[in-house]
Amino acid sequence: MRLSHTFGAVALLSSLTAGLTAGLAAGSAMAQQTTKQAADAQAPEIASGLSEKKTVHAREQMVAAANPLAAQAGLDALRKGGTAADALVAVQTVLGLVEPQSSGIGGGAFLVWYDAASGKVTTFDGRETAPAAATPELFLDDKGEPLPFFDAVVGGRSVGAPGVVRLMETIHTRAGKLEWDALLQPAIRLASEGFTVSPRLHTLIEGDKGRLDTQATARAYFYDKDGNALAVGSVLKNPDYAETLKTIGKEGADGFYKGKIAEKIIAAVKAHDGNPGLLSLEDLAAYEVKEREAVCAPYRGLDVCGMGPPSSGALTVGQILGMVSEFDLETLGPDDPETWRIIGDATRLAFADRGRYMADSDFVKMPKGLLDPNYLKDRAALLRRPTALGADDVKAGDPPWDKAELRIDGMSFEQPSTSHFVIVDKDGNIASMTTSVESAFGSRQMAAGFLLNNQLTDFSFRPEADGEAVANRVQPGKRPRSSMSPTIVLQDGKPLYALGSPGGSNIIPYVTNTIIALVDWKMNMQQAIDLPHLTNRFGTYTLEAGTPAEEFKADLDALGFKTSIGDLNSGLHGITITPQGLEGGADPRREGVAMGD
Repeated sequence: MRLSHTFGAVALLSSLTAGLTAGLAAGSAMAQQTTKQAADAQAPEIASGLSEKKTVHAREQMVAAANPLAAQAGLDALRKGGTAADALVAVQTVLGLVEPQSSGIGGGAFLVWYDAASGKVTTFDGRETAPAAATPELFLDDKGEPLPFFDAVVGGRSVGAPGVVRLMETIHTRAGKLEWDALLQPAIRLASEGFTVSPRLHTLIEGDKGRLDTQATARAYFYDKDGNALAVGSVLKNPDYAETLKTIGKEGADGFYKGKIAEKIIAAVKAHDGNPGLLSLEDLAAYEVKEREAVCAPYRGLDVCGMGPPSSGALTVGQILGMVSEFDLETLGPDDPETWRIIGDATRLAFADRGRYMADSDFVKMPKGLLDPNYLKDRAALLRRPTALGADDVKAGDPPWDKAELRIDGMSFEQPSTSHFVIVDKDGNIASMTTSVESAFGSRQMAAGFLLNNQLTDFSFRPEADGEAVANRVQPGKRPRSSMSPTIVLQDGKPLYALGSPGGSNIIPYVTNTIIALVDWKMNMQQAIDLPHLTNRFGTYTLEAGTPAEEFKADLDALGFKTSIGDLNSGLHGITITPQGLEGGADPRREGVAMGD
């Protein structure tokens, strides 16, 4: 069973379920557009279709992203003298083309930014906003009951005002050096000339029949004339996306939020026969990115900094780390079931607080003491027991209040189709950005060459119970709660790690467990990312199928946990910053790479 013996091993990768991901996309067209360095970052593909990932080293600049073409575009921007802000624009616009199921300009993002000149960490909130016409009952049927998830998703109802384009412009204005329109050229070229459909993209298109093919535009783009998913290796062109990026290149973000592109977005939102949306031209024109103070939590002498509300990421990661810091995980190690009892139940307690208290703090008064050391010490005391916490023992705590609202627990759906990338430039600036359209292929509605998000389904469908409100209920202009956890870890004020992952609400344990592996078990970034997943958010301990994590089942059952075995398809990317240079890691479960100079 020993997890510590699996890192970088073909045994771990070959045993994972086929179809979770692919290595480098097939086809000579893609191969010719990636550098030898990108290929060298991968070992040969093995039976499962995965590629064993190796630690990538660089002297001064690096990109770790979910697709080789996107990583290459970012590295090219750095090589031209660009900053991490410049590379971010190139990476995101290519990702939106070649990985449309995960992110794009029709979605939103959270950015954690380290400014080398000032030595400060700040965050930028590019999360989608609810339409001004939205009400708390947006996702209730005519009987007042929550809609089935995909009944809410597919169509215009789930679409919020996208934030990615304004976020790209905001950080480029703040810290970019290269010309804005030049940064869009790699994506424009790929959209015009075509890119090769990867095994992963093909599998996801095939698996989304019945939803992605319900809009004529999306059906014509993702399926052939016979209704079959685009084949692996076929060349996909997107001239509409190229034209959209050309407009944004000439007019800036206003060319997206106003004018013809905006009109096409609203037309797509309102055109769905059974599920039209409420988004308006006024909602798009009013959209703003918000710069927010980073939320930082201590762990073993380090500062773990990330995104605060409307993301629950940094607060929940910080709570888990605060609780487990009371235990000697280094001595216990990753092979001891006791380690996973502590981590699993700490995660459950943190998620109980998350469900009750966390939401868009511009709309909801939150407790100020969620990361209070004494509060977390008290919560950690609940873990000092020989067996798993019972269901009745896992409930929201009573943190220091400072005028927080009383409210009830709420649940919302979060889907794992998101992407994360990390960029470090030669000046030491760092971008750690998690970007998403929410569910795979978002709302399944295309406009002007890109997919529109379904982020509004991250709100709680049920807004209240017995007259008490849920924190994460729908409200006009509000940003839905997220689990996205872009993170930068500092040591004595200097960046040490930058990382993040997709994965819905599993993002939080993915990132937390990776930090524990880095800090407590002294793994390098690739080893920590390779770690088989064990996650417990709401009471059932899920063990990653086809990995040595399965062998913990008997021990965790004996400790009193409910357990299940399932796919845990993270997309972790991270970079370690050392005095000798940079070390990058990419998730073997997906097709991403790290590359640098």
